[in-house]
Amino acid sequence: MKRRYILYRRKRGGMFYIEDTETRKQESTGTRNRAEATSLLNARNESVRAPQLNLQIAKAYLAGTDSGVATRTWQDALNAIIDTKSGSTQYRWQTAAKDKALDLIRNLIILETQADQLLACLKTGTVSTNVHLRKLHNFCISMNWLPWPLIPKRLWPEIKFQPKRAITLAEHQLILEREKNPERRSFYEMCWHLGGSQTDIANLTAENIDWTNQTIAYNRQKTGSLAMVHFGDEIAAVLRRLPADGPLFPYLQTVRCGDRATEFKQRCVGLGIKGVSLHSYRYAWAERAKTCGYPERFAQEALGHNSKAIHRAYARKAQVRLPSLESYEKQNAEGRIIQLPTLRVENHHLVSSGHRN
Repeated sequence: MKRRYILYRRKRGGMFYIEDTETRKQESTGTRNRAEATSLLNARNESVRAPQLNLQIAKAYLAGTDSGVATRTWQDALNAIIDTKSGSTQYRWQTAAKDKALDLIRNLIILETQADQLLACLKTGTVSTNVHLRKLHNFCISMNWLPWPLIPKRLWPEIKFQPKRAITLAEHQLILEREKNPERRSFYEMCWHLGGSQTDIANLTAENIDWTNQTIAYNRQKTGSLAMVHFGDEIAAVLRRLPADGPLFPYLQTVRCGDRATEFKQRCVGLGIKGVSLHSYRYAWAERAKTCGYPERFAQEALGHNSKAIHRAYARKAQVRLPSLESYEKQNAEGRIIQLPTLRVENHHLVSSGHRN
């Protein structure tokens, strides 16, 4: 086994020094006596010998079931996890694998990596580094490429995303006024009216439109759940400007989601709009629905959400103005509020207790 520390003597002064062969750090022994310096050198090498020996023994045992344990790097693990993904998820991992912060561990042997090396990587990187390195670390554990977690789950740095907000009507109108491309302008209008993700809206086709029932229905690419929106005159006016057959946005459908996001960001920067992205249209739709009292089950159907908790997260910043009890009683007395019949359960069936016509 290669010795970690070596001893040398400086010609000037005759003092002995110990050098770390890995870091090239040099440290004085404080003595000119060779025997004393040699004793200090042997003690230093012995302090690192036991951990290295244990690691070599562990490698020997693991090599019996995994021949790549001694050579597998974090880059190999990145390549493996990319191969397990497909579509947009694979593209996100390919982008994440290029993170410069990962260069600190990219070529390190996984089994020889220390926790402080991962922490240094996290400190250098961004929120995305934290998210993907955490998943990569767990992937290696699941594949038995790591015999134990390098960083315990509760000790990973907290993931802190930037605050997200909805785009306002005024900001949306500014963007439309600046946008000269008809297809992109219609795309932004549909994002505002439908609240869909940019990928779902860009991939809409004429076949998704039911003019008879005035609905737009599509399966979300992210979850596969059905999203259905009943549209009115404003959406109908936009749809009439779009192709009657095939893709509604022929060009934008071929553009990568990252490029669509970049184009939108450039327009926002030019207008001095900060803190919004194309996904902000989704927040805006949910908040508008919450503010005007749109039933939550309808909003879930329109946004393609399977969970109330998800929709409530989107609409958490909506400002709802509640009427006073006095005004509500007055409207009730004037017959402007329709009382819905209450329901009770009898023999496992819902029975109305209201009046029947």
